[in-house]
Amino acid sequence: MTHRGPVVRHAPGKLFVAGEYAVVQPGTPAILVAVDRQVGVTVAGAGSGDVTVTSDLCPQGARLRRTRDGLTAYDADDEQRARVSLAHVVSALDVMDGLLTERGLTPPALRISVSSGLHTGGTKYGLGSSGAVTVATIAAVTDYCGLDLTPEARFRLAMLATARLDAKSSGGDLAASTWGGWIAYEAPDRIAVLELARRRGIEEVMRAPWPGFGLRRLPPPRGLTLEVGWTGEPVSTGSLVSRLDTGGRADGAGYRDFLTRSTAVVRACVQALERADHRELLHQIRCARQVLTRLDNETGLGIFTDKLTVLCDAAEAVGGAAKPSGAGGGDCGIALLDAGAQTDISQMRARWAAADVVPLELAPADERNMSDER
Repeated sequence: MTHRGPVVRHAPGKLFVAGEYAVVQPGTPAILVAVDRQVGVTVAGAGSGDVTVTSDLCPQGARLRRTRDGLTAYDADDEQRARVSLAHVVSALDVMDGLLTERGLTPPALRISVSSGLHTGGTKYGLGSSGAVTVATIAAVTDYCGLDLTPEARFRLAMLATARLDAKSSGGDLAASTWGGWIAYEAPDRIAVLELARRRGIEEVMRAPWPGFGLRRLPPPRGLTLEVGWTGEPVSTGSLVSRLDTGGRADGAGYRDFLTRSTAVVRACVQALERADHRELLHQIRCARQVLTRLDNETGLGIFTDKLTVLCDAAEAVGGAAKPSGAGGGDCGIALLDAGAQTDISQMRARWAAADVVPLELAPADERNMSDER
């Protein structure tokens, strides 16, 4: 196995355009777009020891040693940081160790450092930082060890690493961070992926068909501008998704109806994007807002906050379309408007500012602005 000099790999954050909550069900579609704020992961060799991991959000880092049970922290402080602040990096490293071992290779001693543009002052925007750091870690270790893996293979490794931490995570953020641009995504059955890894190993996870998984690239909506507003209220997506399961709400007739309506909207959005039908796309984004509103009213999840409601109403008041992006409850909302309507965009942003919604200067990220370096 060839070890290169220090390797830096980046992965972009993401925004959900449509299909939130529904996408956690295998085979149910969503649309996501990667954004041009990134997480960077640097991998370098270590002179001694096993693995050290640091990040700009956890500068104390964690020291880890390799055991038969995987990466294990040296002491209680390292364990706390490895399980909380650095959990996704550690899980990705564990998966890569497993792959190298299956190939008869010895995992090298490593120094890992993470820097992120998906937060400000330690407060996350809700742009999928956990997914981006997982994807970037897989890519950096892959390149450092001289492995030749396709984007789908790297995505599958990232999905396995994520599912080990939370089998309810859809992996849509991982797909957007891996492929960039606008994508239609359907989540695999994560329980089946975990079971496959347990029975057959990581190599088989990378090769075997995955029930439910689907991905296709979509053309961007040229002529429309994607505006992003940040509420300043960070939210745990996992906690909101878990609350949907409380009391069996995710198994009831109302939720099944939600899945049907969400799927119809997402498929209509896909058709509108592929036909460059901007009027229909805006209509379907408004429908997507209504689908989430009905889910929120029926479940009491708190998807719509006062700020997110103002964000959406301000966009619709000037002829645009808007909705929460992701789990809601805070984080970001998105708006689509005519790119040439600068007066409308300014009016919308003024209403956002009055409600303490911060416009984020973001653009979609594709292969041309997803940077990597060695």
